[in-house]
Parts: sequence; C-alpha cells; structure tokens
Amino acid sequence: MTAPQEIEKKETLLSQLNWTNVVFLTLTPLIALIGTPIYLKQNGLSWPIAGLFVFYLIATGMSITAGYHRLFSHRSYEPNGFIKFLLLFFGAGACQNSALKWSSEHRFHHRYVDGVGDPYNIKKGFFYAHIGWVLMKDTNLSFENARDLQKDPMIRWQHRNYWLLATLVGFVMPFLFGFFVGAPWGMLLIAGLLRIALVHHSTFLINSLSHYIGTQPYSIKDSSRDNILTAFLTFGEGYHNFHHKFQFDYRNGIRWYHWDPTKWTIKFLETIHFVKKLRKVSDETIFQAKIEAEREKLQLKVARVCRKLPEGLEQKLNLAQEKLLSAQLKWNQIREEYRRVKHSIDNRRIEILNALRAELEQAKRQFKEAYESWKDLIREFYRVYANPRLTPSA
Repeated sequence: MTAPQEIEKKETLLSQLNWTNVVFLTLTPLIALIGTPIYLKQNGLSWPIAGLFVFYLIATGMSITAGYHRLFSHRSYEPNGFIKFLLLFFGAGACQNSALKWSSEHRFHHRYVDGVGDPYNIKKGFFYAHIGWVLMKDTNLSFENARDLQKDPMIRWQHRNYWLLATLVGFVMPFLFGFFVGAPWGMLLIAGLLRIALVHHSTFLINSLSHYIGTQPYSIKDSSRDNILTAFLTFGEGYHNFHHKFQFDYRNGIRWYHWDPTKWTIKFLETIHFVKKLRKVSDETIFQAKIEAEREKLQLKVARVCRKLPEGLEQKLNLAQEKLLSAQLKWNQIREEYRRVKHSIDNRRIEILNALRAELEQAKRQFKEAYESWKDLIREFYRVYANPRLTPSA
C-alpha cells in the first residue's frame, strides 16, 4: 500500500469515529484507574462511598441485564409501572444509551449474529466486538425492529431525556450524596466514574468473551458460548449459548446452581407480584436442543475425517435419538400427572399416586437407560473418528 493510500485509509477511519464516545470511553476508565488509588491512599474508603458504590453497581448493572436486555430487548416478562420506571431510571445511569437504542441494536445482533448486520460481530475481532463498535459513528437511527418499544410512553420519555437522566443519575446524584456525607469528589470518582467503567466493560464482555471462549451445549449454529466467568461478572449473562438458542427465556442459567442473580431477582419480583408472565422454555425443548447439538458436533467430527457418513451411522443415531426423546417425553408426562394428582382433592388420590409412583420409577429408569445408550454411542463414534487407525475408509 502506497503512502497516499495509507493516509486516505487513516482519514476514512478517523471520519467514521464517534468522538463523543471515544473521549467518554477513554477518559472514564482512565480517570477512574488513576484517580481511585490516589484518592483511597489519601482519604481511605468510607462506608458511605463503599455502600453507594455497591448499590449503584447493582442498580445500574441489573437495570441493563433485567431491564434493557431481558425485558425491553426480549420481552421475557411483564413488570408493573414502578419496576419499569426504576429499570429505565437507573438504566440511564449505566451510560449505555437509551433502552430503545440499546434494545434495537441487540435485536439486530440476534437477527444477524456473526453476519453483516450484526452490530458487534465477533468475526470482526475481539476488540471490535468488545468496544470497537461503540467507538464508530451511529448507523442505527430508524429503530424499525423496536416499534413495540416506541409505543411505550415511558420508554419514549427515557429516550427523549436520556442525556439529562444519564447525567443526573450517573454523576449529579452521587456527587450530591457525597456532598451531604462530606466526600463529594470521592463519591463522584468511585460511585460515578469507576462504577460506570466497570459496568461498561462487564456488559461489553457479553459481546466479546461470550462469543469467543466457552462451551456450546445447546447450539453450534453461531459463535455464542456459555462462559461461567462472564456469568459472575455480568449478573448471570454468561450462559450465552443458552440465551441465543432460547432468547425469550427470562433465565440465562437454568440450573439452580447456575450463577444468575438477574433470574433470581426477576423470580423474586414475581413472588411479590411486581412482575408477571415470566417466559420459560420447557425442559423437554431444552433437552432436545442438547441432544441435537451433540449430534451436530458428532457429524462435524465425522465430516472432518471422511468424505461421507459410514453406512448405518445415520440409522443408529436416529434410533438412539428417537428412543431417548420418547423415554424423556414419557417420563415428563407421568411426572406432570403425578404433580397434578398430588395437589388435587380426589378421594382416590393416595391410590392413584401409588400407581403413578411405580410408573414414574419405571419411566425414569427407562430414560436413564436410553440416555446411557445414547452417550455410549456418542463416545464410541468419537473414539473411532478421533483415532485415524480405527476410522472407516470413505
């Protein structure tokens, strides 16, 4: 490339930058990283500063995960007006744009994931997916994929007044609170700038790290991955492969031991009747997705070592998969019937439960046997196709 071409390329790149975002996203962490240690060395960490920092970290971070993401982007549940207002109010304080803008971009991400229309396409590099895309000039101005949000007066209000709210919640309120406790600059620095930088980059990790490192138990059709580290850093958003497969589920971590404070918060709000209509994928659908993903991974492995599937492989997989899913369906049906009868007032309830209990144990045993057969078959194929000496010729 000649010198004039290099200059032209550099000028083109510079003209594409959003300088407001460049300055803000550069100075915020820089001031926080330099200023926080200096302030703490000179003044120490007071309880009011620590308390507001933790409160703001949770309030703004959860307003992104439970609000911008699971509520406004995916409509995973319905909140009452008070909860919606809090999510919009503190969401503005996260300084990640309005809920309308954020959700529209996120919906484009799901529609075009890893493709040309993906705003934070990981195929353009880790840096681009993490923060580079935010540094570029805005191209999403129509919000054509968020017409439902545009009909909501509270969302429109937040969008119109975003900069005012972001300044008020993100900076003015911490400063004023600090003024009343005698530490305005420390509060602004730690509960304001440091907290904003941490929430920014924890959110950015979902777009970068969760499309870069981790497992794919539910789908291999895109780059999304389950990453427990990201889950710990993002209030549970790290189970990203599950989320991309079942994006309307209010959960990201589906097991009780999965770290998903956002899920727990939404469920708690349901128990006190602040939210309702939680959307949830059935266990049967989730299990079917896992089996299908295992099969697709195996087929990719086979395709790498031979030109065509060996005779009988497809039939064996079909039979094993059909047997397994049939056993799972039967077990779940009997289990649901058992639960229904258990909570009924039928006079023959005890008698029916005893009969169902025996059927339930049998169905559970048959499911476990079918699952073991499926796993044995998968392991056998992996053993064969991972060993070139054992691989059938194609």
